[in-house]
Amino acid sequence: MEKQKPFYITTTIPYVNAKPHLGHALEFVRADALARYKALTGYEVFLNTGTDEHGIKIYQKAKEEGRDPKEYVDEFSENIRKMTEHLGMATDVPGIKFNFIRTTDPKHIKAAQEFWKLCDSKGFIEKRIYKGLYCVSDELFVAEKDLVNGRCPNHPEKDLVSIEEENYFFKASQFSEKLLEYYRDNPGFVVPESRFNEMKALLERGLEDFSISRVKDKMPWGVPVPGDDTQVMYVWFDALVNYIDAIGWPDDLESFQKWWPVTQYCGKDNTRQQSAMWQSMLLAAGLPLSKQIIVNGFVLGLGGVKMSKSLGNVVDPIELIEKYGTDTLRYYVLREMNPFEDSAFSVEKFAESYNANLVNGLGNLVSRVMKMSEDFGIEYTPEQIEEVIGAQSEDIFTQWSDYRKAIEEFNFAMAMDVIWKEIQEADEHIQETQPFKVVKKNKEKAQEDVYTCVHRIIKVALMLKPMLPSTTRKILRAVRENKKPELLFPRM
Repeated sequence: MEKQKPFYITTTIPYVNAKPHLGHALEFVRADALARYKALTGYEVFLNTGTDEHGIKIYQKAKEEGRDPKEYVDEFSENIRKMTEHLGMATDVPGIKFNFIRTTDPKHIKAAQEFWKLCDSKGFIEKRIYKGLYCVSDELFVAEKDLVNGRCPNHPEKDLVSIEEENYFFKASQFSEKLLEYYRDNPGFVVPESRFNEMKALLERGLEDFSISRVKDKMPWGVPVPGDDTQVMYVWFDALVNYIDAIGWPDDLESFQKWWPVTQYCGKDNTRQQSAMWQSMLLAAGLPLSKQIIVNGFVLGLGGVKMSKSLGNVVDPIELIEKYGTDTLRYYVLREMNPFEDSAFSVEKFAESYNANLVNGLGNLVSRVMKMSEDFGIEYTPEQIEEVIGAQSEDIFTQWSDYRKAIEEFNFAMAMDVIWKEIQEADEHIQETQPFKVVKKNKEKAQEDVYTCVHRIIKVALMLKPMLPSTTRKILRAVRENKKPELLFPRM
């Protein structure tokens, strides 16, 4: 069993131009569950998230509302921070260092400028006049070959903006072969394989140099370009640096070297930025590349359309949490949503899953077992129970192979299926042995059968610990007190 080996996991950092939505919640919960699992298996974990706060979209939105950009981003960044609390992220968990970074933090701004100067000193930045079509939603220029019906493939509902101006370019084209070589040497670098194949095809066509600044007179809300007060950094070149300055770069290289490289979550519309653009930037700076990139699919609304702020079909995760509870939302995004592909969401399906699997499944099992344990007068000492919990906790290292394999392949849905198989088998054991009937004739036998089920719900609780931490605490409290717990999941 490895002890205290460092593991660094990060989400992408959401853009603060609107309220957080279900897509953010999905990524945050998955990263958090992975962090908790790693901590349970002996790792020292650094969990990073935060907010991306510069760029034309934010500047325009603040202007529309007649507000100062910093005041505007302060409010929306706080919304994201509060969401991390609502989602039950590990902000205060032993073995996990939780970090919330903002790209308006002075420390980050300094790091972004140092990163720029490093790439510039090595000859990978130059100033050019550029004309092209710009997607404000993606904060990216869109090449003609990538247009779909003359529009951005990610935001077909939005008009592209024609821009001609002098700005700085990063020479990403010089890194296609080096990056392809890294891909070949690291076959699991991007997960799932289908996304990795897309990136390989992109590199085989060759990366294109990309713009990394905007004229300050047109877009003043950004990190100043070192040595040129007429330009500000383009949002991606600024924001991506958060992954390294969150762990100390460039001032605390000992901390950076301890935690790096990073395992990164991202959405599928962010794959190119994370696995190609960012990696080419790291190559330019002479820094090691990321460890692994896990790509989520989109959350789809009614009619199979991607949820987006512009379409107005987003679901507020906070509203779901307030009605159903934190662990209910965590359960849904971890088990019911595909770990890598698009997943449709409806409130009806959410409620149906809640009643079937949490109320009638897990909640009912724990309630039945602990009520029988209490009613049948089963007695066990605190030391006996702690011994069982400790042994089961150690089993994660030596047993539970299907469970471990699923999580280590970032497939939480499969891991949850393993847990629900345990729940099903416990239900079947109760139906087969019928201790509620046997107790009248053979109390000792009934107690033995129920105690077997108590062991099983301890196992279920510990397996659920990375995914549904609050539920785990409630189950283990009921076991330690040897009584029927408070209602885990009230029927809605």
